[in-house]
Amino acid sequence: MHKRPADGVRARGGLRDRKLVVAAPASGLSYPFVPMSPPPDPAFSFCPDRRGTGSEKWDRWAGRDVLPVWVADMDLPAAEVILEAIRARVAHGVFGYTHDPPGFAPALQAHLAARHGWAIDSGQVVGTPGVVTALAITARLLAADDDEILTFTPVYPPFLSLPGLAGRRVVRVPLAQRATAWAIDWDALEAAVSPRSKVFWLCHPHNPTGTVWTRADLERLADFAARHGLVVVSDEIWADLVLDEERGVRHVPFASLDHPLARTAITLTAPSKTWNLAGLACAAAIVPEAALKKRWRAAGGGLVPMVNPLGYAAAEAAWRHGDAWRRRLIAVLRHHRDLVQQAVARIPGLACVPAEATYLAWIDCRGTGVADPQAACEAAGLGTSDGREFGGPGFVRLNTACPTPQLEDALARLARAFAAGR
Repeated sequence: MHKRPADGVRARGGLRDRKLVVAAPASGLSYPFVPMSPPPDPAFSFCPDRRGTGSEKWDRWAGRDVLPVWVADMDLPAAEVILEAIRARVAHGVFGYTHDPPGFAPALQAHLAARHGWAIDSGQVVGTPGVVTALAITARLLAADDDEILTFTPVYPPFLSLPGLAGRRVVRVPLAQRATAWAIDWDALEAAVSPRSKVFWLCHPHNPTGTVWTRADLERLADFAARHGLVVVSDEIWADLVLDEERGVRHVPFASLDHPLARTAITLTAPSKTWNLAGLACAAAIVPEAALKKRWRAAGGGLVPMVNPLGYAAAEAAWRHGDAWRRRLIAVLRHHRDLVQQAVARIPGLACVPAEATYLAWIDCRGTGVADPQAACEAAGLGTSDGREFGGPGFVRLNTACPTPQLEDALARLARAFAAGR
């Protein structure tokens, strides 16, 4: 049985002869190898081999020399404090049907107050097996057949696919791309709304661009939604991975605004991105209107399962005890963002607005002249996410949440993908 190091402790076998042992990405790659630069924190320098574990990320190109940097989970073990909570729950020995345990909502309530200065009513919290599931429920709860759900693009693909699956229509509102930021195109937003528009799905912080919407952005969006009678559903799953808080970049929960519209907004959140718990399928919706909360489960049409007990245990531990680990992770992710920006700057034709949050890099490949950037990356052994799936043709998305040498390998492959004359 593999054992991982406690947070901050160098594991036997984790570092050998100044080399980092990380999961071998695919056949044909040689690990361990010497990194170009030392990682900021040895606690994040190791990941067990994920091949053969049913990993969606690693199985996509199984048997090929392709390093996967696509789906947004981390090639890093979870925090020891979370593993301890899971072990304690396993020791109980009974895993029957489970609804929200008594500590779940208060743990989220305390976390939001401490991290974001937002005081919520714990009675408004409802557990859900994922943010995507919760989005699907809001499509059915807040809109009728053929009603419209507005969202900014590019965006996380389920924002684009779920409305149609529910018999609703998605209306894409393109963001404005600038040299150093992605911004809301307010004219495009006004032009997109119609009498059939009922809901606005906000990705905040934004996936894939890593943009942290400002308070001014959110207040103007609240004015817009109020003017057109829209309910805002804010996906805030990335809220705890803001990279530039030291420079004054802060996450402002949409529903925390002093605005009448914000008091009706539904907020979706989860510990899964910050603490690498996606496989445990536990998220939360904060539903301020009691009537909607009462109808929440029924809106799932009988297809939404209960959250599993290990997911609840992990979530509560993350929110109550995981902040020290999270702060150390932020330092690693800032370092990784810098590595990406340096690499992109050296590759002619590539551009990337530095992410303010997330562990994602949204890379603009249109200046390279390569017709299919995703195919070029895969041919060079790099398994990125295809920008077309996000409504952003000509882009790829790269996940930086892995041991530093693994990222450096990925960036070397990125350079090969767009090498002159390839």
